[in-house]
Amino acid sequence: MKTITRRLALTAVALAALASAPSFAAEKVVLGVAIPAATHGFTGGIVFWANQAKKDLEKAHPDLQVIVKTASGAPEQANQLQDLQTVNKINALVIFPFESASLTKPVAQVKGKGVYVTVVDRGLTDTSAQDAYISGDNTAFGKIPAEYLAKTMGGKGNLVAMRGIATTLDNERMDAFNSVLKAHPDMKLLDAKYANWNRDDAFKVMQDYLTRFKQIDAVWAADDDMAVGVLKAIDQAKRTDIKIVFGGAGAKGMIKTLMDGKDPRIQANVSYSPKFIYDAIKLTAEARLKGEKLPATYIIPSVLITKDNAAQFYFPDSPF
Repeated sequence: MKTITRRLALTAVALAALASAPSFAAEKVVLGVAIPAATHGFTGGIVFWANQAKKDLEKAHPDLQVIVKTASGAPEQANQLQDLQTVNKINALVIFPFESASLTKPVAQVKGKGVYVTVVDRGLTDTSAQDAYISGDNTAFGKIPAEYLAKTMGGKGNLVAMRGIATTLDNERMDAFNSVLKAHPDMKLLDAKYANWNRDDAFKVMQDYLTRFKQIDAVWAADDDMAVGVLKAIDQAKRTDIKIVFGGAGAKGMIKTLMDGKDPRIQANVSYSPKFIYDAIKLTAEARLKGEKLPATYIIPSVLITKDNAAQFYFPDSPF
């Protein structure tokens, strides 16, 4: 499957793919957007950018209607998909699946009714249920922190990790992290538990780690919300052995801490902006208005953020 890197506009390869696609534009595009509710900072950003896309695109395109639905769980999102199809009569869908496995069949059923489907971020377990996939670089999201920790820790020490929700992207991140650690046998990953990209859940998981493990040198929190919970648990336990807490996704509070050097445990981050939902909605809507298709896969790069380049990733007006 070919990977296309995001630029300010579609790449030449993407444009070629669009140009070669047959034109069967509907008179009106009714685009459903199914996303998780704003239960933590990152999904708060997702909701913000999805609604911003609706506002901007409906203003720019009179023949476009965008319907945004937020769900607090996989069953609710599956029900919303049915409503979008039967009640709203959508002919295109952009979905950020709440979970991978449980949403695959409901999405496949929508696609089976002739709806064009773009899946964002949390992939499905069967890619035949989608027309296009847009995501951040989840392999880099796991690889970059592992490489940074290996270098900073001199290739040795005890680590614990937080996982997100059981999704294909979480598996990609964890697999990439572990693949780097294989080259550093003196770095011991003591445990990696799910904390659902949630600061309260991460606080509880970190409390468990602190109780079980007397020496922890670093934490891969794998998300800035989870990193907040991790730091709170460490501070409450008054533990001084943990020298690095590596979060992820570039939340503005964490980037500001990195820029200001306020917490010596926050030394780096990795980019993964929720704005990609805006890009996914825009690309899908504009392609369908022309009766065109997107490339099968469209990947947005993730890069290492340090104090030296943190200002480039600091957006104080963003909700995330």
